[in-house]
Amino acid sequence: MSSQIIKEITAANDHYSASFANGSLPLPPARKLAIVACMDARLDPARVLGLQNGDAHVIRNAGGRSKDALRSIIISQQLLGTEEVLIIHHTDCGMLTFSDFQLHQILQERFNDNDVKDIDFLPFSHLEQSVRDDIEFLRKSKVVSPKIRISGWIYEVETGRIRPVSN
Repeated sequence: MSSQIIKEITAANDHYSASFANGSLPLPPARKLAIVACMDARLDPARVLGLQNGDAHVIRNAGGRSKDALRSIIISQQLLGTEEVLIIHHTDCGMLTFSDFQLHQILQERFNDNDVKDIDFLPFSHLEQSVRDDIEFLRKSKVVSPKIRISGWIYEVETGRIRPVSN
């Protein structure tokens, strides 16, 4: 039995696919750009940056953390030719609201599983510094080309604007 949301998204996809015209886009992104952004539903990286289908790889995870996205960044750069990475974190991020210790405790209480204590959820307490840390992580990585351009940004969920983070 389908939930209401499944019925809605299926109907939306029927409408979308009826006029779909992007089936011949090439595999590598046209702008040679990879974006690492938070999975927050208030942030739509393609829309925020004025991108179209096929322009960029958009890699999303909790917090927009480059360490969590490294596998995808390597594939994007080494196999699909991207030459630039944008790291986008945002204001009012949930990753600012907890520590690994707190989340480990919650999971231990709910699931009685000690295996979670080894998971680094990559929370942070300072927004701009988290962007700098992610840039530094990629620059120090031996599997990311030193020629790749990396920049960091903060998306303001309150205004819809992005602002650069100096490193």
